[in-house]
Amino acid sequence: MGRNTGVVIAICAIGLAGCEQVEQMQAEWRGETPHQQYLADLHASGFAGTALTQAWLREAREAIDEPLDVDLPLLDEGWFDASDPVAIGYRFSAPRGRLITVSLEVDPETPGRVFVDLLRLPSDEEDGPRTVAADTLDDGSIQYEPRRDGDFLVRVQPELLVSGSYRLTLGEDPALAFPVAGHDMGDVLSPFGVARDGGRRSHHGVDIFARRGTPVVASVAGRVNRVDETSLGGKVLWLRDERMSRNLYYAHLDSQAATNGQRVEVGDTLGFVGNTGNARTTPPHLHFGIYARGPTDPDPYLRPSGRSLAALDVDRTRYGTWVRTENDGIRLRAAPSIRAAEQDELGAATPLRVVGGSGDWYRVRTADGRQGYIAARLTEPLDAPIERAFVASAAGLTSRPHSAAPVVDRAEAQAEIDVLGRDGQYALVRGPSGRQGWLPRAELRVDR
Repeated sequence: MGRNTGVVIAICAIGLAGCEQVEQMQAEWRGETPHQQYLADLHASGFAGTALTQAWLREAREAIDEPLDVDLPLLDEGWFDASDPVAIGYRFSAPRGRLITVSLEVDPETPGRVFVDLLRLPSDEEDGPRTVAADTLDDGSIQYEPRRDGDFLVRVQPELLVSGSYRLTLGEDPALAFPVAGHDMGDVLSPFGVARDGGRRSHHGVDIFARRGTPVVASVAGRVNRVDETSLGGKVLWLRDERMSRNLYYAHLDSQAATNGQRVEVGDTLGFVGNTGNARTTPPHLHFGIYARGPTDPDPYLRPSGRSLAALDVDRTRYGTWVRTENDGIRLRAAPSIRAAEQDELGAATPLRVVGGSGDWYRVRTADGRQGYIAARLTEPLDAPIERAFVASAAGLTSRPHSAAPVVDRAEAQAEIDVLGRDGQYALVRGPSGRQGWLPRAELRVDR
């Protein structure tokens, strides 16, 4: 038994803490995450005060403060640029009984670690987010099963000076394997909570109907802690899930195949479907119950998500490049779906930097750094100018649409330049040297 598991069992057994305290103690036991250790190393080496590190820290905070709101499952691709520190936050909801999986594949141009943090977001705004799982991934995954319903956030951030493409998959699956071999939720005919015995009690499990003798299997790795026969459940078996501090109850078995104290793995046969006990007048079925601080509805622990990953259908060569909106009224959304929250309504020819893709949506950044999704079909390349213009007076082209941004090129008075897009009071232009930069629109005289 690992130290982490032992701590959880001890807390739950003596009843001194609820699920939130358990998660907090688990986080304290884990100590510093790889992300935090990396930041400590930057401080120790004297790099914490550099502009590049400060930009990295801002991105880390903004990924938590301003995440993308997504639904699971999600497949999202993106691009890391060594010259532009970035972090991406994905926020979603997950109930108890589900298994969250975060998988990442990285194809680096410059090597380095990518930090992946899974955080539980607080129900009380005065509390901060709590890390529940963390790792450095370039080709692997982390999994986490919530002890209670909640909102979660995955932050993905590479080390400084890392560049390359990545593919992130966020999944949500049943936490338990189905307990009757060859069957599924379509065979559940008596759900949790229905009235029994004229309303004197309620059903503390689900009934899964199958042929007599169908194998009943372990839904989780654990230890059989009771094999018995009772008047109500007939031939029964209890399986202890020590990792999550819960007991699984199998009843009305035709016969038991496991013994008291036996350790089993997922899929091991525990017994066979029957109708013993008070089920002798009904067709054969398994009564399956979960007890975790009281009877718990097995449905979310067993039911498949019913959603599939959207196939990627965007021009991946556009990652890291600029595009613009084709017309007015195009919505920037918080997730790759027309049902997602609207973050902004964009005007025609608004420049956007493509930083990834999901389904048939681009994930983009606006000129002021906001991130969201836009339907790829509503964009066009930024190569051809939308108009030609003259610079009214000598001016510096800036890297962002802001007067305090660094100057990347200069244009003399009456210089003729290409206008590539517009964002508010600024225009994205191609300067005399061929570099792109921003100028106030008031400084331009359009060549009609």
